[in-house]
Amino acid sequence: MAGQQGASEQPQRVTVPAAGWPPTAVDDLAATSLDLLGNPSVDEVRLSSRPESAATARRLARSVLRLWGLPQFDDVVELLVSELVGNAVRHTGARTFGLRMLRRRGWIRVEVRDPSRALPCLMPVREMDVSGRGLFLIDKLADRWGVDLLPRGKTTWFEMRVIDR
Repeated sequence: MAGQQGASEQPQRVTVPAAGWPPTAVDDLAATSLDLLGNPSVDEVRLSSRPESAATARRLARSVLRLWGLPQFDDVVELLVSELVGNAVRHTGARTFGLRMLRRRGWIRVEVRDPSRALPCLMPVREMDVSGRGLFLIDKLADRWGVDLLPRGKTTWFEMRVIDR
């Protein structure tokens, strides 16, 4: 019947186990994100400077990690991407920001570029603080991080060591 979908017509979602999956098996939402927005490992992806863009950036990062065969880094990279994006959205006043991911022997690097030249500041964190933990988390969980000032803006980045096979 027109307008009704039977059980066999429902879209199929690929479920990928946490370990041992082939690098070509990327879930539908992640693949759609790369198709629609671009692949941040190929070229910088521009996103709107809105809180909901953090979810998009996390999906893109997870997709790239799976393409690279590094799903074991999903959770930490997603958290740290959220923190970088959150800082770009909250503190820069920009309309957009850029996400880029790079891989070189032994390392992955995630970059968020925005038009503000204001430097992020790693503040001491106390137990009862309800905000201001973003750079603290990046400092503790990434192997290294930093900020590169550009003629117009900055790139805030973190890197994680990976074991190449």
